[in-house]
Amino acid sequence: MNICIPITRDNGIRSPVSLHFGSAPIFMVVDTETGSCRAISNGNLHHDHGMCQPLAQLAGEKLDAIVVGGIGMGALGKLKTANICVYFSEHPTVEETVAAFKAGTLREVTPATACAQHGNGPHGHAAH
Repeated sequence: MNICIPITRDNGIRSPVSLHFGSAPIFMVVDTETGSCRAISNGNLHHDHGMCQPLAQLAGEKLDAIVVGGIGMGALGKLKTANICVYFSEHPTVEETVAAFKAGTLREVTPATACAQHGNGPHGHAAH
């Protein structure tokens, strides 16, 4: 299974998870069966609120899930339309996030728990 985790810098499996999907500088794609990981730069890093183009940045990738620190409603809707499950990561690194994903302990993001604006969500931010 391939999952995508937004990160702040590429340290392989020890990369720090980004607090927000659309403004992450890099996306880490991890094969949960083999443990291999590959970084993809986010060329849409500086976008207006609500204008995140996650599928454009991840075009051609076979993704089963996205695991995020936070995500806006627009991006969540686009991913759900593409049948990609979206989960919250409440862990600081890709390694810990993948372990939690494999253990089935991550919470699925719903419209009620998506960020209404940048800066909300897990990792110590005000949750809805």
